[in-house]
Amino acid sequence: MSTCIGGFTYSRLSIAVGQSSIADEIADLIKRPKLQAGICYDPEDPPPELQSAVDILVATPGRLVDHINSTHGFTLEHLCYLVADETDRLLRESYQSWLPTVLEMTNMNNEGPLKSKSSLYSAFGSLRTIRRCGIERGFKGKSYPRLVKMVLSATLTQDPSKLSQLDLHHPLFLSAGRRRYRFPEKLESYKLICQSKLKPIYLVALLQNLEGEKCIVFTSSVESTHRLCTLLNFFTDLPLKIKEYSGLQRQSVRSKTLKAFREGDVQVLVSSDAMTRGMDVEGVRNVINYEMPPYIKTYIHRAGRTARAGQTGRCFTLLRKDEVKRFKKMLQKADNNSCPVYSLPASSVESFRSSYTSALEKLKEAVESETSRKRKLGSKAP
Repeated sequence: MSTCIGGFTYSRLSIAVGQSSIADEIADLIKRPKLQAGICYDPEDPPPELQSAVDILVATPGRLVDHINSTHGFTLEHLCYLVADETDRLLRESYQSWLPTVLEMTNMNNEGPLKSKSSLYSAFGSLRTIRRCGIERGFKGKSYPRLVKMVLSATLTQDPSKLSQLDLHHPLFLSAGRRRYRFPEKLESYKLICQSKLKPIYLVALLQNLEGEKCIVFTSSVESTHRLCTLLNFFTDLPLKIKEYSGLQRQSVRSKTLKAFREGDVQVLVSSDAMTRGMDVEGVRNVINYEMPPYIKTYIHRAGRTARAGQTGRCFTLLRKDEVKRFKKMLQKADNNSCPVYSLPASSVESFRSSYTSALEKLKEAVESETSRKRKLGSKAP
């Protein structure tokens, strides 16, 4: 894929993200030497050297580390631009040893001559041109361009002590607005006050009221995700296809579920916060916080799954009465005072009471069955 940055055209741009096929990514990231037709190669000879095929890489943290650790021939040595998302999370957690692993790889192209001339260097021309374009400063005496790291987040910290961990060279901070946190322009936020014991009924009534629009329902844990999704599927009078998406599932299962959600075969996705970051699913009209987010950053990332790229979207938060005051205080941290109450018809809530009782009984049986099965598997373990 070709792109244009700073007046120069680059022909080798690629992405590495968890939502896509890793095999397809490897085909884009690695350049395999062409074998000449009609020539017999000795099988005992070393295989042709694999080379990195990208100049600009846009990556999510987990998939980038996967390629560094597992993809033969993959290197960051010839990169000029590395674009990484969700920087605040990386600085807050020891995420797969991401920082030391990636920084070690990126510093390789700053500590000595390149093994081979990068095509990106040819595209740039001279270092004088690079500095004139504002891309490079303070790199005198080097015969190749320094890697430019671009780190993105909707909730990026401005703490210098934390940002220093990224080993940035002459960093430039860019913001989308004057406020620290910013919601999508066409996002509508609502709160739905409900009785704690009847919360699932309010959720079911809300889903029915949204008439099959694509929705993501967020919970606070993978265990809650699994149980809520199981419960919702026991409401036989709710004509929606509902699936769960969480870190407890295998990657192949998550990919299959996400594909069905994208294509509209699944209307409702019940998810842990595994889906709050780096996920872009077209047509998500509604985000529902089944459990109130603990922090304003979590709320922003959840709400950011809808109303993307100028589209409209709504974010609903189900609250107990004792949570309303705390929720209002949390939104004020983002200067958001516009979150009216969303009212559901009383008849809509009451209509699901009988099916709720039945669904709870089935959920209890399902949980007992799963627990028993896990105990049996545990007893067989050495």
